[in-house]
Amino acid sequence: MIHQMGLYGEYFSLIKEGKKVVEVRLNDEKRRKIKVGDSIQFIKVPEQDESLQVEVSELKIYDTFQAMYEDIPFKYFGCKGWTMKEMVEGTYEIYTHEQEKEYGVVAITISYVKDS
Repeated sequence: MIHQMGLYGEYFSLIKEGKKVVEVRLNDEKRRKIKVGDSIQFIKVPEQDESLQVEVSELKIYDTFQAMYEDIPFKYFGCKGWTMKEMVEGTYEIYTHEQEKEYGVVAITISYVKDS
């Protein structure tokens, strides 16, 4: 199965360069449909002029972003050298505390397949 998701340009580039192998998302209804072996087509936003395809190799569920960042090295998110504070605050620029509490979070380990 192929899932579609938007992804901001800098993170899109990090996946293409092989520097980002874990994608962070809320574990909402849409993400709960993802299974190991599925593909994700990331569409670069806001431009929507480029896309790439990855394969899902692992899914890990956490209660909080902080718990996830304590478990997985920052380099896998394309954030080598960042502090815990920068990781958590950066994530809260995208998602709210309320969303995190409602859904929990999922770390999606991926491998870049091709431009689509």
